[in-house]
Amino acid sequence: MMSLQISASCSSKRIGSIVSRAMSTSPWARYEMAPQDPIIGLNESYQLDDYPQKVIVGVGAYRDDAGKPYVLPCVREAEKRLLEQNLDMEYSGIAGDPTFVNAALKFGYGENSSEIADGRIQGVQALSGTGGLRVMGELLKKHGHSKIYVPNPTWGNHIPIFKNSGLEVHKYRYYDGETSSLDFDGLIQDFNEIPEGTAVLLHVCAHNPTGMDPTPEQWKEISELMKKRNLLPFFDSAYQGFASGDATKDAASVRMFVEDGHQFAMIQSFSKNFGLYGHRVGALSVVGATAEEAKRVASQMKLVIRPMYSNPPRHGARIVSTILSDAQLTHDFISQCKGMADRINKMRGVLQSRLEETGSRHSWGHISKQIGMFAYSGLSKDQVMEMRQRHHVYCTADGRISMAGVTSGNVDYIANAIHDVSK
Repeated sequence: MMSLQISASCSSKRIGSIVSRAMSTSPWARYEMAPQDPIIGLNESYQLDDYPQKVIVGVGAYRDDAGKPYVLPCVREAEKRLLEQNLDMEYSGIAGDPTFVNAALKFGYGENSSEIADGRIQGVQALSGTGGLRVMGELLKKHGHSKIYVPNPTWGNHIPIFKNSGLEVHKYRYYDGETSSLDFDGLIQDFNEIPEGTAVLLHVCAHNPTGMDPTPEQWKEISELMKKRNLLPFFDSAYQGFASGDATKDAASVRMFVEDGHQFAMIQSFSKNFGLYGHRVGALSVVGATAEEAKRVASQMKLVIRPMYSNPPRHGARIVSTILSDAQLTHDFISQCKGMADRINKMRGVLQSRLEETGSRHSWGHISKQIGMFAYSGLSKDQVMEMRQRHHVYCTADGRISMAGVTSGNVDYIANAIHDVSK
């Protein structure tokens, strides 16, 4: 009875609010309150929770084993060097810092890439992954593409980014929730049915949210099929170096596509691997059939960027280019990035072990088989909500757990909470 009264009261207040706004003369009166972002809103809910043992494993940002934000020492050293140079604060060009772009391309495609040397790979600085995805989405729409295919599931922001770019978003099969593994047969079947010439989004490594990547042999089959069917690959590289701890290994898929003769696009983010979350550092690039073709596409990127945000910020790009242009700092980065990856991979094994020790009837081997920042737990939305309410453990509604938030101090608590709602 009480719940009915509360519901009636809430409905009455909402109706009253709508009537009040309808009668208002304010030009903003008809604007509805937007729903919380499913990931950023999670952090807001966590902050309001006063439970002492609360845990958040939702937001994709690295934490050390004490659960604190971590700044790479090589980043601090690069900042120190930049400060000593007393640099100006002038605008970047529309395409950003060319020194950074060149360093980013070599990081992604390979230091000795002949395609870079020949000019067949051209790029621009982007506002991390999100900004570059939006620029490419608008560029595709502007030049005749009406749709893009993304994996099911994919990073939650992919879909609104492409929809807001004017593209229809379709999904191809990627993950089998029943077996907690890659649905490769479903993927291949769907790729055979995607209309020729269509853009297809691929995660370079550490697929978000599943952490399940194709094997090298499977990537080869994907490459051959996409080439045969004239599909346009668009790679999203958010975790190079952060996934396995080996930047070369993590870029194997995209470099294979270059070797196989594809023309494609790639967005690189430097948020996770360099820990530059708030600096919005990224690079958007294309591989063309010729240098002249690649330059034409890059020039069209600039036409999208200019009225969108004019030009990108400088400081984060300077940090990355300072590190990647110095042999010792690059060595330090590789070591420090591997340290982050190793801690996450270690916690995967610990979490799996703790879940098995609870006596759980479920198999948790997929947690260790997955790679990158996230573990796709297999928890249902109802179980996630129950875990949040009963144990104050916050993860996204699809059961995605940020392994960066799992520490030696909270792993037992998290394992017991997962077991409690899934037994």
